[in-house]
Amino acid sequence: MAGIIVIGSVARDEILRMAEPLRTGSHLNGTLCGYRLGGGGANTAIALAAAGHRVTLVAAVGQDAAGEALLAELVAAGVETEHVARVPRPTTRSLILVDPTGERTVVNVARCEEEEPPRRLLDLPADAIYVRSRRRELAPLLAARAATTLVVAHVPPVEPRCRPAQVLVASRSDLTPAQAADPLGLGNEVAGQGLCWMVVTDGAAGARAVSATQSLTAAAQLVQTVDTTGAGDAFAAGLVHGLVSHLPMSDALALGARFGTEATLWRTSALPAEAVRRILSQWEESGRSCAPRRNGC
Repeated sequence: MAGIIVIGSVARDEILRMAEPLRTGSHLNGTLCGYRLGGGGANTAIALAAAGHRVTLVAAVGQDAAGEALLAELVAAGVETEHVARVPRPTTRSLILVDPTGERTVVNVARCEEEEPPRRLLDLPADAIYVRSRRRELAPLLAARAATTLVVAHVPPVEPRCRPAQVLVASRSDLTPAQAADPLGLGNEVAGQGLCWMVVTDGAAGARAVSATQSLTAAAQLVQTVDTTGAGDAFAAGLVHGLVSHLPMSDALALGARFGTEATLWRTSALPAEAVRRILSQWEESGRSCAPRRNGC
């Protein structure tokens, strides 16, 4: 078991299942299917806690009933919420539109953040830190932690030196053609000289990890997708689990792809604990093992 800090959002996801694909300018039909816990930080934290890690979530929720309910769900999932700030504004709320193929579109209706960067990050013990936030002010805090701790960060943002980390993760859909053609160049610009790996996910096409000396790929299993919400967050959880364990990047990448693919089979935003445990049990049965380590380079 490793100690992992996750920085990211906690959201109340409202689900709208579309009867037909989204089309600009059209009148479309859909069905409201209620609310569920979501947000990139929460989704990743829940999966890592299910994998057996001690997970501390650094986030913010409102001083409202929604925030209270979401915190209770996180605690029930085994996530430490002591460092989730309560702020005087509405809790993050997202509208999730899921089309008939299971592809999701996210519309942020309200976003809840602290006024200042979470400087408490400097004092929290951890074997690894995962960042799923677009706040640019995190850069100095991450630079300080990356000197002694494995930092895995999602991009965007993509400004120079805005995400000091050993490992960066990006979705192909968030990159320009030029960035996708040279992911390592982008990673070195965003993370600086401490970067070891740049990872790019590409949905059903799988994922790729590149370093100064290697280029690795992991295929995504062909499945009948139900809901792609949180698939990228599940991928990150699998990858981070591998990186805090005795796994080479090739296996960590493959495990991330397994987590991400599995997430598309559930009508949830976070990968359920039962799915995480089944994947890891199958991984162990295949002759692979995971034991804690302290860096991913």
